[in-house]
Amino acid sequence: MIPDSKIEAWLREDVGHHDVTNQVPGETTGRLVAKEAGVAAGLDAAVAVFEYLDVLAERQVEAGDRIDAGETVLSVEGAAREILRGERVAVNIAGHASGVATRTRRAVDAAASEGEDVAIAGTRKTTPGLRGIEKRAVVAGGGDTHRLDLSHMVMVKDNHVAEMGMETAVAHFRERASFATKIEVEVETPDDAPRAAEAGADIVLLDNMTPGETAEAIERLRATDADVLAEASGGITIEDVPDYAKTGVDVISMGNLTHSANTLDYSFRTG
Repeated sequence: MIPDSKIEAWLREDVGHHDVTNQVPGETTGRLVAKEAGVAAGLDAAVAVFEYLDVLAERQVEAGDRIDAGETVLSVEGAAREILRGERVAVNIAGHASGVATRTRRAVDAAASEGEDVAIAGTRKTTPGLRGIEKRAVVAGGGDTHRLDLSHMVMVKDNHVAEMGMETAVAHFRERASFATKIEVEVETPDDAPRAAEAGADIVLLDNMTPGETAEAIERLRATDADVLAEASGGITIEDVPDYAKTGVDVISMGNLTHSANTLDYSFRTG
């Protein structure tokens, strides 16, 4: 659910203090049409924008559906002035979210080419104010949200280790976290992967390692008695995904699903 306050802020940003362009009388209809193939996302938010303006809006496809060029994904009916007010905001949101979903699906498909057991996850490298939309778009593309914010999981990073040492840092956060909160430890060498597992990590993040180093780290993890998940992250591109998927890693997390996704091209047509 998109709060009315957020929709109002989006509209105010676009309309400004004196909108003359959209002073069009009468009633009309409109369609949001894909100009290229991709994966649909963000349509709930686009519908919410139009409904805030008392425009009847209806999705023609569901989030996660593959769409073709020329396909209508959303239709609207109502006052021409309000449809035109909401048009650009709705198109921008749907286009951005669909771009994220499309990029995520490409990564998911690339991982599946080497096995069905590797999850593709987003990160917290999201656009301020749009994290909810972008995270839902990752899910629409077949990915996992990873942690939505800092409260969802404890991440023991290099700065924590530098300040406290790995074992002390894990113990420190374990004492303060809920029993339901997982602890992930970031490591940068294969040698440190089993150390993190033995220190009590639930997830070991293999950061900025090559596929070869990742495979070595996972081999060392599996040699321990710890029941941990292995996550690869750090500059991984879609082209790299198959090589990482071969290593036996459980999760591949990628910031570029959100921060580098191209907008899916949509056109809004009235009448």
